[in-house]
Amino acid sequence: MERIASLLLARLLLTGLLSASVLLASVLLASVLLAAAPLLGPAAQAQEQETKASKLEGTLAKVDRTGAITLGYREASFPLSYMSNAGPIGYSIDLCLAVVDEIKREIDRTDVKIQFKLVTPETRIPAVKSGEVDIECGSTTANKERGKEVAFSPIMYVTGTKLMVKRASAYRSYRNLAGKVVVVTAGTTNEAALKALNDKNKLNMKITSARDHEESYKLVATGEAEAFATDDVLLYGLIARHRADADLMVVGEFLSFDPYGLMFRRDDQQMAEAVRRAFEIIARNRDLMELYHKWFVRQTPTGERIGLAMNAQLSEIFRALGLED
Repeated sequence: MERIASLLLARLLLTGLLSASVLLASVLLASVLLAAAPLLGPAAQAQEQETKASKLEGTLAKVDRTGAITLGYREASFPLSYMSNAGPIGYSIDLCLAVVDEIKREIDRTDVKIQFKLVTPETRIPAVKSGEVDIECGSTTANKERGKEVAFSPIMYVTGTKLMVKRASAYRSYRNLAGKVVVVTAGTTNEAALKALNDKNKLNMKITSARDHEESYKLVATGEAEAFATDDVLLYGLIARHRADADLMVVGEFLSFDPYGLMFRRDDQQMAEAVRRAFEIIARNRDLMELYHKWFVRQTPTGERIGLAMNAQLSEIFRALGLED
């Protein structure tokens, strides 16, 4: 208010619109306004904050009220979401941080605390729905069935189910695995896809479930299972992470189609808009392309390299978000 009164008086003086008597009255008015500023300032600020808070809903209101946001991460979904010595990192984590930046802008707060919570394929959807996690930053397939329970960001990666086997084995397709032990990670779309394939083709595969991808990987590495079925990017990631390229390989055709998205609560329009804006911003400024290369093409911060070029489907999705060639 002090600044407004001063600028108004200065402008009138410069334009020669004030007579001597009007000048005196203006000075007196400015003095009153300046004297009242310390009293009106806090009240005006409180009113502004109250108005802002009343306009916020859902996740944004929660973040504004608590000053914190909780991101769900995965233990071993390299290179999308995994634990490092520095804490949770990965492609999905970086995308979630871009969303957090947009939420900060929307609620006009820079002091939002970021908290992390470990989730598994079986706990991730309940954690989002209950409010335990605000955004799930993992390797979650966005499909119609899950869309009945949660909401998803724009597609951030496109993959599908393949098989990891030992190089020394004769297995090169699911057709070779009749009667064999095949591991899947519990709670994944890969589990459902493999069971459906098994039933349809009457292969009598012995399908076993593990808690997370790392456990599934170990069952094949130790010979307790002949194959591990999950998204190809995760299989390449596990092999790279364990530096096991000499012993393990990814084989077969795609057994499913799995587009990934960040997961957040349904029926939260402000959050959905913030997520969409965040993706469009990083698409237009090419940070989205940089993040892809950081995690899938170049050597990762933890030293591994997958070397996966972006596929045509994902390129088109990113162009639709605003990424220019």
